[in-house]
Amino acid sequence: MKKNKKIRDFFKSLKFRLVFLCMMVGIVSTVIIRIGIMSAYESRAVSNRSIDILSQAKILANQMVDTGYVDDTSSETITAQLEQLSQIYDGRVMIIDSSFHIVKDTYDLDTGKTIISEEVVKSFQGREISNYDSQSRYIEMTIPLVRNDPEKELQETIGVMLVSVSTDSIASTLSYMQNRALILGLIIAILLFAFGFLIAGRITRPFREMASSIQEIQTGYGDNDGELNIDKYTETVQICEKFNKLYSRMKMLDDSRQEFVSNVSHELKTPLTSMKVLADSLNGQEDVPVELYREFMQDIGNEIERENKIINDLLSLVKMDKSASDLNIASVNINEMIEQILKRLRPIAEKQQIELVLESFRPVTAEIDEVKLTLAITNLIENGIKYNKENGWVHVSLNADHQYFYVKVEDSGIGIPEESLEHIYERFYRVDKSHSREIGGTGLGLAITRNAVLMHRGAIKVFSTEGEGTMFTVRIPLNYIA
Repeated sequence: MKKNKKIRDFFKSLKFRLVFLCMMVGIVSTVIIRIGIMSAYESRAVSNRSIDILSQAKILANQMVDTGYVDDTSSETITAQLEQLSQIYDGRVMIIDSSFHIVKDTYDLDTGKTIISEEVVKSFQGREISNYDSQSRYIEMTIPLVRNDPEKELQETIGVMLVSVSTDSIASTLSYMQNRALILGLIIAILLFAFGFLIAGRITRPFREMASSIQEIQTGYGDNDGELNIDKYTETVQICEKFNKLYSRMKMLDDSRQEFVSNVSHELKTPLTSMKVLADSLNGQEDVPVELYREFMQDIGNEIERENKIINDLLSLVKMDKSASDLNIASVNINEMIEQILKRLRPIAEKQQIELVLESFRPVTAEIDEVKLTLAITNLIENGIKYNKENGWVHVSLNADHQYFYVKVEDSGIGIPEESLEHIYERFYRVDKSHSREIGGTGLGLAITRNAVLMHRGAIKVFSTEGEGTMFTVRIPLNYIA
């Protein structure tokens, strides 16, 4: 099974494909060159042989016209020359008179017979015809025997010489060359395979180095704090840059996860520790006064309430971390939704003597998840109330344009230091930890708010001056973008 997998992996590898591509380019090029050379050689050889035969045939044709050989084939000299031409070129020569009768055949097979063919007819019209049959491997040419009549200034075709010559010698040479070319092609293929294997190994080496480096990173952060740096090619540089960005992001998420787990453990453990101390104090005393007992039990109740709030916020945050497909989108009257939020929070504001004001510039209806966005805006307004000054105010405004609606929450509170602004959306982050503990903050509210806004494809911004107040602006699309 492992062997089959290795074989499959090899055939899928870049190295194999480079070797295969190198071999295919080399072999195809060799085949094309071989075919071109063979074709050129054959065409050239046939052309040269045709020219040689034609030149000798014309000489014989002139002699036959001068001696009247067509009418009287008794001339031994011309007959011998015809036989010699036939033997030299391994061919056959026939002399045809004006009646299309064969008066001479060097093979002595068709003498006296009649031959009518397209080539012969065209030659009687004064044309020289030459054809090459590559399948039957012979050259056939017809040469007109033309007699000049000086008195009448006319040319008369008195016969035709038909020459058929075998090209077996050319075919044998071609076959020999093809065999040699095949052997040469095999040698080239082997050399190309070796060359391709070597080149492919060099080309893929940076990728193997990358794989090895990534393997090392998997076992830890490796050298250079997990940096991948293979600069052999532009592509490897680009891959390394993308990987390093991804790795940095993953490392940051991993660090964030570890910090989150640590913070959760700490936040959940603190109330339990307080309750245990209070309970141990009660158990360690005899005849505990009722007033002290009630005080301790009230403190234990407060710690339980604090633990419950942390757990509820954690559950809300987990729900926010799920995909946007979990959103329950519906068309909601935003004015009424914010009024309901303020109605619930007004008693808390009055208790702390905080003036709560709503300003709506126009009616707004949008496609949102009412539960999640209500939680987000509630957190912003509640923070404005909690982290405010005595006799302070929280101003909430609602506005919209053709594409978005805007919620602005502004307060006259203690403000946020400039160095803390970039961290306020981090989980369990507190600007003033001691003050946050006093008012029951968990450090999860703004993380929940930001997640809810982003799930609606919106945006949230914060502007704050320490000691003067804070303003949050939320922008949400009127129509939900899936």
